[in-house]
Amino acid sequence: MKQTLFVTLNTLISFAIAYVVWGVILAAQPAGTIAHSVHQGGPLVVVLITMLLMLLAFVAERFLSLYRVAKGKSSVQVFFKKLITLLHSDDYDGALAACDKQRGTTANVLRAGIEKFREIREDGSVDAEKKISLTQAAIEEANALEGPLLERNLIALSTIASIATMVGLLGTTIGMIRAFAATGNVEGGVIDAQQLAVGISEALVNTAGGLASGILGIFFYNFFVNKVDAFNYTTDEATYEVIQLFKDKVGK
Repeated sequence: MKQTLFVTLNTLISFAIAYVVWGVILAAQPAGTIAHSVHQGGPLVVVLITMLLMLLAFVAERFLSLYRVAKGKSSVQVFFKKLITLLHSDDYDGALAACDKQRGTTANVLRAGIEKFREIREDGSVDAEKKISLTQAAIEEANALEGPLLERNLIALSTIASIATMVGLLGTTIGMIRAFAATGNVEGGVIDAQQLAVGISEALVNTAGGLASGILGIFFYNFFVNKVDAFNYTTDEATYEVIQLFKDKVGK
């Protein structure tokens, strides 16, 4: 699924679910319950629920991509040991087949380098230094293509975390304005306790909603950034070992 389509569907579906949750499910809850208090948080609660649902969808997408797609079919360490064995025996077709079977970020990057080296290793018109240079260029190009796939939607996580916090603060401010308006609208010396309670409830609900989405967004953003860094480190280590092996083979 294209990224733009995924983000659009995620936004629309999350908003629809959020509106039903706030306008139907929470509104039908008995007065005095926490669910009913959430409904009293006002229309901004719909925005906060939408952001929370979008956040969860992005988190699920990142887990699926990083742990099932980017990682590959099996352990990277096991795959790499097998790959090095094949390359030591000059079985380049077997090495490419192993990369195709493994898939994932590291395998895709290594495959590009191995395929390029296989094409030029017997070319007498290309000296050893040029062969290594062309191989490294192929690896760097493949790595540049894989990088955005690893980092996709990370900006969305941090953006949602920031915006949700601000929306929660806006709801808090609106709720406090209503609460103070209730204290200022005194008839017969009696404060409208119901309006005061509604205003305070709106302020607290929006505060809690904004903080919840903000905390989750920041946590998962940093979590996935660390995972991406780990993938990049593994790939860099693997490509370094393969390049050193190729240098030995061309006598450079």
